[in-house]
Amino acid sequence: MSRAYGMNVEIKGAVPANLPAIRETARGLWPFEDWSGMDELISSYGESNLCGGESEQEFTDRLAEAIWLANGEYCQVVVSATCLEDLPLDTHIRDEASYTQWQRKGEKGGSQ
Repeated sequence: MSRAYGMNVEIKGAVPANLPAIRETARGLWPFEDWSGMDELISSYGESNLCGGESEQEFTDRLAEAIWLANGEYCQVVVSATCLEDLPLDTHIRDEASYTQWQRKGEKGGSQ
């Protein structure tokens, strides 16, 4: 089973010389394309699917371990995961009763 996700990654405290390798490593695991920030804090966002039953936590572990390997030492890795299939949703329906009510407002001099 796969689920669509938007993942934002923030990496803080990486060795500046290792940033190209870190970006390439992260891009190999998730379609992180546009990176922002500089030496102290870099971030990127990408959308794709978690597959094979992998959880957000498992993905975060896999990504962090790959980034730490590319960095050669610890750096902070923060992943904000948004399941794109379960976003908050409000549905608003305007049915015939709504139309009739709107018409009545117009007859009474209300705005249309």
